[in-house]
Amino acid sequence: MTNSTSTNSPAGRAGRREWTALCVLMLPLLLVSMDVSVLYFAIPAISADLEPSGTQQLWIFDIYAFVLAGLLMTMGSLGDRIGRRRLLLIGAAAFGAASLVAAYANSAETLIAARAVLGIGGATLMPSTMALVRTMFTDPAQRAKAIGIWSGVMTGGIALGSVLSGVLVQYFWWGSVFLVNLPAMVLLLILGPILLPESKSPQPGRFDLLSVPLSMAAVLPVVYGLKEIPSEGWHPQYVVSVTVGLVFAALFVHRQRTAASPMISPAVFRGRGFAPAVVLNLVSALAMMGSAFFTTQYLQSVLGKSAMEAALWALLPSVPIGMAAPVATTLVQKGVNRAYVVTAGFAIAAAGYGMLALAGTDSLWLVLAAAGVLASGIVMVMSQMTDLAMGAAPVENAGAASSLLETGQEFGGALGMAVLGSIGTAIYRHEMPASAPAEAHETLGGALAVAGQLPGRAGDALATAAREAFTTGMHGAALAGTAVLALAAVAAATTLRRVHVRQTPVAEAEEAAV
Repeated sequence: MTNSTSTNSPAGRAGRREWTALCVLMLPLLLVSMDVSVLYFAIPAISADLEPSGTQQLWIFDIYAFVLAGLLMTMGSLGDRIGRRRLLLIGAAAFGAASLVAAYANSAETLIAARAVLGIGGATLMPSTMALVRTMFTDPAQRAKAIGIWSGVMTGGIALGSVLSGVLVQYFWWGSVFLVNLPAMVLLLILGPILLPESKSPQPGRFDLLSVPLSMAAVLPVVYGLKEIPSEGWHPQYVVSVTVGLVFAALFVHRQRTAASPMISPAVFRGRGFAPAVVLNLVSALAMMGSAFFTTQYLQSVLGKSAMEAALWALLPSVPIGMAAPVATTLVQKGVNRAYVVTAGFAIAAAGYGMLALAGTDSLWLVLAAAGVLASGIVMVMSQMTDLAMGAAPVENAGAASSLLETGQEFGGALGMAVLGSIGTAIYRHEMPASAPAEAHETLGGALAVAGQLPGRAGDALATAAREAFTTGMHGAALAGTAVLALAAVAAATTLRRVHVRQTPVAEAEEAAV
């Protein structure tokens, strides 16, 4: 395995070259995370221009996330074999080319195809960036800081994507939300070969082709079913979809345990703390996406904010979030047991859910504060779990380890929307007046649409009842989220108590000198 050399730094410690390279790595990470939400405000303009069918519109929005989730494990393992930098640059070229095609797409079919290629590119970029962080920063203290930055950029990109799309669509045309990717990808293709080290497994073995369709068959049906359940309910087709995915997941695990050269080496799970880190990271994603399902609707449909106003207000909680990962990293490096820091993160996030359970139908600042507290606690957990997982995994399997962590996040996010979303929806339907039209019992958006067609006080009464029912449903989901995070805090305190950060001899010598 080859690595870069540090500039003016002791052996084993990253220098200016590595930190500069980290800045370069943040470019693709930011754009990949932004593309999850960048179509929030562009969809109406795309619909007016390309006139997609309802099904095509859904695929325009969802296919990126589906392809991304389905290929993460494949691309992480491929990077370990052919080289993480090489895969990163291939992905950057594909991402840039697909962005150009998407920007000038003249049909819905072309845009869907371009979004699918963007998902393929994103699946190469995400595990490659984390794997390269793992190989560039071998000192645990420096790696923890780098991963903290990685976590902050990832979280911030999702929030920034929706706002950026609103601004671009307002002043330019919808294709500009894709063109913004090009300068960053060109810069990555120029600076990547200069600053980024090439690294790969010294004994990669043959690539197991059978594991590719098995991994996709395991991930895609589960993610699809869980994403549809909150809005469509527990219909048999979605339950079957999740069940089929779980069956293929069992087959995939069996293949990895018995194949001569598996896609995901069992050695990844032998690192102490790796498996708990993946599970706790999944729970963190569940809590984060579960809350977002309600807060975004609350800002727009309960408070009546426009999409752009809601996105701008949603940026406020990002201020404390930016400090959460560095604080957690500093505490661990000063000797606080990681288990206590992670437990505290879950407790803080649970407090955020508790605040959300107190919100009324006109509680803008309380909801924003709750979102900030909750997300800060979750980012504390995620940064520490990412660092623990990547530190525990063998460096030759860094790509596979990163892809497992990120696939777990995709599952967690979908599960959070399904479970907490279903709880909130069930309570909403129970709280709606029996005399309300059937459409109003389905969703808050449907109720407000019906209310807008009713005359005078009848429409106002229905809208008020729907907003109160939604808020009550949010309370129920928040209490369920609080319970989940409380259990996660107990699990973290139990499983991580004896998992300590191991330092390199250089770092230990520096601490002794201080």
